[in-house]
Amino acid sequence: MTQAAPNKGHNAFGTLPVWDLTDLYPAPDSPEFKAALEEARERASRFESDYKGKLAELTRAGRLIEAIRDSEVLGDLTGRIGSYAFLRYAQNSTDPDRAKFMGDTNEALTTLSTRVLFFELELNRIEDAELEAAISKDAELARYRTWFADLRKAKPYQLDDKLEELFHDKSVTAFSAWNRLFDETLSGLEFEVDGETLNMEATLHLLSERDETKREAAFKALAKTLSGNVRLFTHITNVLAKDKEISDRWRGYEDIADSRHMANSVEREVVDALQAAVQAAYPRLSHRYYQMKAKWFGKDQLNAWDRNAPLPTSDERIWDWDSAVSTVLEAYSSFSPELAEVARPFFNSGWIDAPVVEGKLSGAFAHPTVPSAHPYLMLNYLGRTRDIMTLAHELGHGVHQRLAAAQGPILANTPLTLAETASVFGEMLTFRHLLAKTTDPRQRFALLSGKVEDMLNTVVRQIAFYTFERRVHTARRQGELRAEEINRIWLEVQAESLGPAIKANEGYEVFWTYIPHFIHSPFYVYAYAFGDCLVNSLYAQYEKAHEGFAERYFELLKAGGSKHHSELLAPFGLDAKDPQFWSLGLGMIERLIDELEATSPPATAG
Repeated sequence: MTQAAPNKGHNAFGTLPVWDLTDLYPAPDSPEFKAALEEARERASRFESDYKGKLAELTRAGRLIEAIRDSEVLGDLTGRIGSYAFLRYAQNSTDPDRAKFMGDTNEALTTLSTRVLFFELELNRIEDAELEAAISKDAELARYRTWFADLRKAKPYQLDDKLEELFHDKSVTAFSAWNRLFDETLSGLEFEVDGETLNMEATLHLLSERDETKREAAFKALAKTLSGNVRLFTHITNVLAKDKEISDRWRGYEDIADSRHMANSVEREVVDALQAAVQAAYPRLSHRYYQMKAKWFGKDQLNAWDRNAPLPTSDERIWDWDSAVSTVLEAYSSFSPELAEVARPFFNSGWIDAPVVEGKLSGAFAHPTVPSAHPYLMLNYLGRTRDIMTLAHELGHGVHQRLAAAQGPILANTPLTLAETASVFGEMLTFRHLLAKTTDPRQRFALLSGKVEDMLNTVVRQIAFYTFERRVHTARRQGELRAEEINRIWLEVQAESLGPAIKANEGYEVFWTYIPHFIHSPFYVYAYAFGDCLVNSLYAQYEKAHEGFAERYFELLKAGGSKHHSELLAPFGLDAKDPQFWSLGLGMIERLIDELEATSPPATAG
């Protein structure tokens, strides 16, 4: 293990990979990019003239599949164009040239996509009997049965064509514009920690430092800068919540999260059952664990900056990049050599961007781009064990996206509830691999506790986020919210979910401001809890019987969005509508906490 210093240097952990976006286009001003945009405009115009007002006739003639094929060709092209603009922006969101390029590209794509907006609206005006007759006669069309069913669910909430065009066109100056303002504001924030100026990513990283004085300094720096910008973040939140309320009201959605559930192809009662199960488990999970952790640190109560602190005996080695890569690939290979082979190209093809650099978006993600290309992974790698878990997580997304790509542009898109399956499963495989190689009892204890904390952050914290969003959006319907009101909701929800062992120190009330999911994808967050509980249940099945599991698992990933979650989980004997499904997933977290409680705790921090 190379002991690399955790500084901001590009090669502090060995040679960190950066994206090679030339797989998409050579450059923003390249003839290839300009030609692609012009081709997209021409295809959109031709698609409109060929199919608008004619879909019912094509269905009766057995030729609807032609329109779907052309739609996918256009979707792949526009997806490639949009992905290129966004990925360049993600590398340095504070660069005005990159921001302008993305803004201009998105505006161009919105304009041309208005011409094909009729497609799904008109599909939903085809009579059910006629569509079913066409599907029954055409095996290729039948592949899209689940997609058609999801479209039909949206039918009651569709507006007339002109209103849909207005909503679509206004998105550039509505939520898209506010999303960009949030990203650029967050990327440009500076935090003064012990005389050093840091960005968001580096400052958040210090909250998991062993030295409590560094954690406290980072926490106070975050609180100071976020508080200084809370007025802007409050305004963005108010505008976007109102924007969503207007859209929901016009479309007739009953519940504030119904549009998200529909996009996720999941029933409201399933999400309600998940939320209720996790909230009921708070005392057994987060409350209990943080009380134990406070005792390990010799405290009655942990400060907010101690929540993710490493244990006094934890392994604080800094992992160089090559060690991280080999660890994850070994873990993947131990489950299935095929899984490792699908993952391997990410590491030698310019598909990963790992260094922490100024202006880069914070956090991590896997961008699927389009089936004709390949996914790109973004990390902010700082060499901790948690960074290895993040690599395993995002690589799981990438593997899933590669395997599902064969479904084509429409069916490759996996609903968010199942989109977290491969990522969380990849984390679990890597955790088990690291645990099996750890012989020091103290390090094993710390590794187990770290996994519990990751699970709590994925399940408890994300359901708390979902609860927070529900309360904010509900309150916003009664009028604009002041920062103090949002702060109060945040503190109440955090206290409920974390329990009495975590102190809400002064400044913690504004920590809601930097969560990007609240801005980009309202109510997205429950997908993480769904995915974690699902993977816990899947892994329990894997532990019971390895034989045939990998094959069934690959079939689940390859299906993409071509099947409903109930159909995909059936081969594993799992049903998300069954309350016991969530109990099974939460039970794995509880058993790990049981194991920690039954083991001699490490020495206190003193």
